[in-house]
Amino acid sequence: MHGDQAIQTGNASLDNEMGWFISGSLSEDVGLRHTYDVELKWSTHKAGEGRPDWVANETRTTVAILISGKYEVIFRERSASLSKQGDFVMWGKGSDHKGKALMDSVILTVCWPSIPRVNSK
Repeated sequence: MHGDQAIQTGNASLDNEMGWFISGSLSEDVGLRHTYDVELKWSTHKAGEGRPDWVANETRTTVAILISGKYEVIFRERSASLSKQGDFVMWGKGSDHKGKALMDSVILTVCWPSIPRVNSK
């Protein structure tokens, strides 16, 4: 953690657990980055990588924003291709999804509210 309790700096790519750099699942030692209000994830994917299994029973609202590359988010009823920097897809509770990098990609994911993760440290 860099800074005091009121102001923090860091690096989303380096200061994270499983990509999540702001989350209620993080230790309270991370200061402001520990919150149950919102979660932010910085994820990098090599071409062909992704999430092969469905994320089911989602209870949050989510937006995935393409930083670079090309990425496809797949829903049971349709898919969304993110191909230009800033492209985003947003989904709500109950939207099962998975994804795949069509080329090397960086995605910023924002979810709210934050929920505890079973596999979190």
